[in-house]
Amino acid sequence: MGIMFGFDERISPEQLRVWRAFERAYGRVSEQLEADLVELHRLPLAWYEVLARLSEAEGHKLRMSQLADMVMLSPSGLSRLVDRMIKEGLIRRIPVEKDARGFYAILAEPGRKRLEEATGTHHRGVLDYMISRFNDEELAQFTAFLERLHD
Repeated sequence: MGIMFGFDERISPEQLRVWRAFERAYGRVSEQLEADLVELHRLPLAWYEVLARLSEAEGHKLRMSQLADMVMLSPSGLSRLVDRMIKEGLIRRIPVEKDARGFYAILAEPGRKRLEEATGTHHRGVLDYMISRFNDEELAQFTAFLERLHD
């Protein structure tokens, strides 16, 4: 018997198993990446993601609202994280010209250096904890499945 919702649809045990496997896999890979980054670079995974997104952005800066969307945090959650990263000297925050309410997060030089040091660890972890578990055909299928969820 599937789980009942407020409407007349059910998730079968097999379908629920897919969802739970997805949650566990994402959680496990994230935990392992976080542990590696913190142990070797004193850099939580969320901080790494912020630094990586800023390094990839034009001018190494993003509006706070854009950055929040990219790293899947609420605006207030990102603001608290950015405040901590500013105290560490990894990023800066400056006002957006002609928008009194808007702010940019900008990658600072110490943040660029820390990202550079940590990128090998991050890439190695992604390869070890995820990519190496699949062959090329499986990776292509997996990518297509995940992109379908995103789109």
